[in-house]
Amino acid sequence: MRPYDVVIIGAGVVGAAIGRELSRYKLTVAILEKSEEVGFGVSKSNSGIIHPGTQNPTGSLKGRLCVEGNRLMRTLARELGLDFKEVGELIVAFDEEETFRLNELKKQAEALGVPRLQIVDKKWLEEHEPNLSREALAALYAPTAASISPYRLVFDLCENAIQNGLELFTESPVQGIVKTRDGFDVQTPRGVFRSRFLVNAAGLYADQIARMVGVTDVTITPRKGEEFILDKKREHMANHLLFPLPSKISKGILVIKTSDGNPMIGPTAQDISDKEDLSTSDDGLKKVLEGAQRMIPSVSADDIIAYFAGLRPVAGEDFIIRHENAVAGCVTAAGIQSPGLTAAPAIARMVVRILKDHGLALKKKFFFRAHQTELRHLFSIPFSVTRRLIKKDPSCGDIVCRCEMVSAKEVREAIERGAKTLDGIKFRTRAQAGRCHGSFCTTRVMKILAEGRKIPLTQVTKRGKGSQIVAGDRRDA
Repeated sequence: MRPYDVVIIGAGVVGAAIGRELSRYKLTVAILEKSEEVGFGVSKSNSGIIHPGTQNPTGSLKGRLCVEGNRLMRTLARELGLDFKEVGELIVAFDEEETFRLNELKKQAEALGVPRLQIVDKKWLEEHEPNLSREALAALYAPTAASISPYRLVFDLCENAIQNGLELFTESPVQGIVKTRDGFDVQTPRGVFRSRFLVNAAGLYADQIARMVGVTDVTITPRKGEEFILDKKREHMANHLLFPLPSKISKGILVIKTSDGNPMIGPTAQDISDKEDLSTSDDGLKKVLEGAQRMIPSVSADDIIAYFAGLRPVAGEDFIIRHENAVAGCVTAAGIQSPGLTAAPAIARMVVRILKDHGLALKKKFFFRAHQTELRHLFSIPFSVTRRLIKKDPSCGDIVCRCEMVSAKEVREAIERGAKTLDGIKFRTRAQAGRCHGSFCTTRVMKILAEGRKIPLTQVTKRGKGSQIVAGDRRDA
């Protein structure tokens, strides 16, 4: 039972950002994550949009933290070597009433501090978005919107925090929490973690963790969003992130320009009760296609190469970020739905301030390692650079995944940096993420993973326990 200053429950983007921020100080900090790898919950099904703050109420916590997070993400991306791409956002209007609403959104966003906004007309749209529907009349242009890989953001936050002393425990679901005189005893299958302070960043399960410490006013409702990934050959069908006018519960069906090149369309927004329901549907596909085709008429179902559903943890209209006064030392960060990814660095700073205000002594380390080596991807660098890398290390030219041009070198580096599963490798490198869905590369990736982790092929999994690929001992075949 090792004592810690702070234990964080949940290694999604919020928990990871909090952990990295705390690793700046002379503290003992641990993150407990129930999955085999970090970012395998809400964060892995994220669209990867860095929102500018154009679609949040002026007085909302999420609006303020979104604008701050957008600014902080630029520094974070440089420090961690992330593939941050400032592509800009267009909220598109199709009639006079919607055009009037654009002006309202602009005033609201400017009140939050969103910079460089402008209303662009039909002529501007025809010049800068040639594939946009001819019915589009105008748009609110927010140039500070960007895209990023949500998976690699979480991986790199955790990796950097570990380099600075944080301890990460995966496959460690919280089974119970006992409030003690000096803090908390957090019970897991790995044993008991004793901590002075506790941060609840458990995503969809933040309400269950809250109840373990006696907090009963947090209720999480999963909001399902179905999204569809398009072939990389459609990479240039849009030059910006394209949004319709938002509704009360959703930003609508988007055309998303991702950092990896594959466009994405979606998501739907449906409140459900099952926190494990990640099913997709024909109805969801129909809604998303109709919404996407309203903006880009040339989008076709034939362009879709993959589809998935994610669940957003809804706890009301705004984020819940607070110290639980009835449970001294416990901080809740719940209901972190969109724009939670964007806001994560700002949420982390807010949580650290709350911890300080309630007794956590913050003494900065003499040396904090802010920067780390960027993981180079063949699909994102010029061929001339690739040739130099291959001369230096031939494994850079050993292509494992043809669709996404992923080398054996990249797969091995991903394993060295923490990948334990096929999904962990896919999210870090994009191997298996192309049109063939891994038909060509999966067996090779499995062999490299088994060799790298020194485990038999029968223990290689897609996403953790219960998702083994090979049944039985291959020597019996």
